[in-house]
Amino acid sequence: MTATILLQSSGGGMAMQQLLMLGLIVLIMYFFMLRPQMRKVKIEKQFKESINKGDKIVTIGGIHGKIIEIAETTFLIEIDNNVKIRIEKSAVSAEASKQFQKPADKK
Repeated sequence: MTATILLQSSGGGMAMQQLLMLGLIVLIMYFFMLRPQMRKVKIEKQFKESINKGDKIVTIGGIHGKIIEIAETTFLIEIDNNVKIRIEKSAVSAEASKQFQKPADKK
């Protein structure tokens, strides 16, 4: 009888240990994968909302242009003299656009 109780209690400890390990894995995934991704999405959203007429941008496809008109979900950009295209707001790369707007390093 006592042996049965001891075996059952040690098995419960093992289940608790496995549950703790699973919780630790979820916590690690949150801090190393989900949280940085959520931060990146937030920065992208803020960047797209802060774009104004006349700003220079780069699309995720690599097209460089200047904002001519802003609509609800699209931008009209000028990519060359009298060459204009309409793109989705989701096609603008915040990271590439920020690099494009920085002044060139002088060596």
